[in-house]
Amino acid sequence: MHSEINIAELKAIFDPIVDWVNRNTFIEDDPISIPHGYTLLQDIEIAAFFSAVFAWGQRKTIISKTKQLLKLMDDQPYDFVLNHQPKDLIPLMAFKHRTFQSSDLLYFIDFLQRYYQNNTSLETAFHPNPNQAYNQKEALIHFYNLFFDHEHALERTKKHISTPAKKSACKRMNMLLRWLVRADERKVDLGIWKTIPTSALMIPLDVHVEKYARQFGILTRKQRDWQAVEEITAALRLLNPDDPVIYDYALFGMSIKKDLDI
Repeated sequence: MHSEINIAELKAIFDPIVDWVNRNTFIEDDPISIPHGYTLLQDIEIAAFFSAVFAWGQRKTIISKTKQLLKLMDDQPYDFVLNHQPKDLIPLMAFKHRTFQSSDLLYFIDFLQRYYQNNTSLETAFHPNPNQAYNQKEALIHFYNLFFDHEHALERTKKHISTPAKKSACKRMNMLLRWLVRADERKVDLGIWKTIPTSALMIPLDVHVEKYARQFGILTRKQRDWQAVEEITAALRLLNPDDPVIYDYALFGMSIKKDLDI
């Protein structure tokens, strides 16, 4: 199928939309604005992590709920994660975002504390062996297994971190990795992780991306699952081998740009 893609035609459609979306005016109304509000590496990582985990539903709600949580951490998430006392967790017991409950939040905090006590950056949780070739499917499976490798892990919490091992499209984790790995002169994506190659990133697949991927013939698989992610990303690599997920801006942008003539 991908051999039939008209690369020049798709680039002529996609590139102007990328140019329109991938600019600093996009940041304010998107969940990526949350980690942009921090300067410390670990604060950025934690803010991005929760922003991505909460990223389903309306963007305004995602931003509002993430800000609410970070305020409960005194807007110093890294310090809170590492140094909180049991009494500091009490205000968090009232937090809820859709199906994400306080019990899920407490486990997330517990994982992050245990992890940062022994690691400088969350990047190594996704790429523990920087000298080995990076594969995002393997990275996400590794992170899922690492995240829930604890006796206190709740079965109900597992729905909040997806894994390709369960055929999930892993939209939120793929988006997190796009945020933290991609870097260009527009500085919308944060680009603070340096051991993961941008060329290996996978498309964050949601209903908007799916709709336009099908419309332009770069997705034929019926299911919205990991194989669909692989199919779309393989097509986008034909357009830009070094930075295929830059076209997330185009596929998502089509859903918010009302006056497109396509």
